Amino acid sequence: MMQARGRLLGLGVGPGDPELITVKALRLLREAPVVAYFVAKGKRGNAFGIIEAHLQEAQTLLPLVYPVTTEALPAPLSYEQVISDFYDEAALGVAAHLDAGRDVAVICEGDPFFYGSYMYLHDRLAERYAAEVIPGVCSMLGGASVLGAPLVYRNQSLSVLSGVLPHDELKRRLADADAAVIMKLGRNFPKVREVLAELGLAERALYVERATMANQKIVALDDVDPQSSPYFSLIIVPGERWQG
Repeated sequence: MMQARGRLLGLGVGPGDPELITVKALRLLREAPVVAYFVAKGKRGNAFGIIEAHLQEAQTLLPLVYPVTTEALPAPLSYEQVISDFYDEAALGVAAHLDAGRDVAVICEGDPFFYGSYMYLHDRLAERYAAEVIPGVCSMLGGASVLGAPLVYRNQSLSVLSGVLPHDELKRRLADADAAVIMKLGRNFPKVREVLAELGLAERALYVERATMANQKIVALDDVDPQSSPYFSLIIVPGERWQG
């Protein structure tokens, strides 16, 4: 008789506040014999910190340690190739447990399919194994809530933009947006702030670091230190208020 394969579970655990994990994600987390999580070298990781108190002694932990994060690599190394190879290797590690019949819960800060690392495992494994994805509160919604900023009114559209975009492309897309959320700041922050100033949007823009976390920080755009703006920060440019 063939061994039944395990299920691949992508669990969104929310933006940082441990109380923002869903009831379903918490149930599947507690039931999973294997819990996998992405983490940088020498770190615990935000996602792991959210769920650590809910783990059981019998569960196997599977840290998936990034070989690189945002640092520049010496030639001829390519970040894209190094990280792709890492996801290939991580998928093999998860697949070994699935082939042995063990469910693997891969936890993901925010939502698994919204800039979540889980999606790269999903792309590699979901065609071969039963997979279930549990959505989570993503960082931009956590940011909007703590800033008290409604994102879009009535028939407005929302653009989610990456701060990694080149200056002119970011400016073009932002100029066309009714409302916008700009992710992936970090070293891109000075460029993003410059674009906002050029478009006359700086006064409408709202900045938050580590939204909903214990060390959350909300400051005026002009007061942000470009050298210390973390990658997990975002800028929200709300839509024009509509009096309904």
